Amino acid sequence: MRPARFGHDERGSVSLELAILAPALLLLLGVLVLAGRVETSSAAVEQAARAAARDASLVRTPDAARATATPAAQRELAASHCAATQISVDTTGFAAPVGTDAAISVEVVCTVSMADLAIPGLPGTRTITGHATSPLDRYRSR
Repeated sequence: MRPARFGHDERGSVSLELAILAPALLLLLGVLVLAGRVETSSAAVEQAARAAARDASLVRTPDAARATATPAAQRELAASHCAATQISVDTTGFAAPVGTDAAISVEVVCTVSMADLAIPGLPGTRTITGHATSPLDRYRSR
């Protein structure tokens, strides 16, 4: 031990500083994890909507489009943090006459759970929506 100089004893000051800074550092780490989770989930939802729209645009009937889009979106969301998903397929483009432009749209809604992050004041979930449109072949029969 070193003798105190000028009447100041600094023993225990590092422990006190660590006790004051630790909650702030943990909160900062939680916010970084939250931002990463939201960003990766947002990218996964957009990719799922694109994949579902593309797969649905390759089939010939509205029922087959719905049946193809849903598994395609779920496949893309398999590794994401989505607690619940909702997939909507707009097949009104199949009603367009042959020779006119038509498209199919898919909307994917994902509810991301954030309850496990334990950040005070943070809502338990966040809803992320992705939307994509893919053109239908204008010269094939519908």
